[in-house]
Amino acid sequence: MIEKKFESYNEQIVNYWFSIVDESDLSVDASEAQERCWRCGCEARLERCHIVPKSLGGTNSPENLVLLCKRCHNENPNITDPEIMWDWIRAYSTTFYDIFWALQGEKEYQFIYGKKFEDELRERDITDPKMIESLLKEAFQNTTFHFGQPSTNTATLAGILRTVIKQYDKSL
Repeated sequence: MIEKKFESYNEQIVNYWFSIVDESDLSVDASEAQERCWRCGCEARLERCHIVPKSLGGTNSPENLVLLCKRCHNENPNITDPEIMWDWIRAYSTTFYDIFWALQGEKEYQFIYGKKFEDELRERDITDPKMIESLLKEAFQNTTFHFGQPSTNTATLAGILRTVIKQYDKSL
């Protein structure tokens, strides 16, 4: 009797998609696609996310599923056109792991304050990475997660960046 190797369902999803998509467009490499979210690239417990939702006629087959962290799963598009999901995933592609949410916090900062955080630093001639790190650590200590949420949201991240600027200005 020949022993057959059984793939996990997540492995089937990864094998299906990474045989037909270009991983250079994504936030995750094929070798880590069972451990890292395909949108944000963060290492997390992954959820099977329907490309076309079941409520709109989608199936549970690998060709209709991607692997996302809970945070990204909650934000994904729920629409019948499968291209929209892939457009969304690719649009948020990052080059390095574990920076996606920090980048989103920076975008939120710019949206709220009308300036990039890096421009604020440049205007103040803040170039010492250790000082910035110290101010960030202090600002993080004065934050919390929303009830039931496992991570810091983008508005809080933007607030942390603003706190760094305010603390620096206060120290002058």
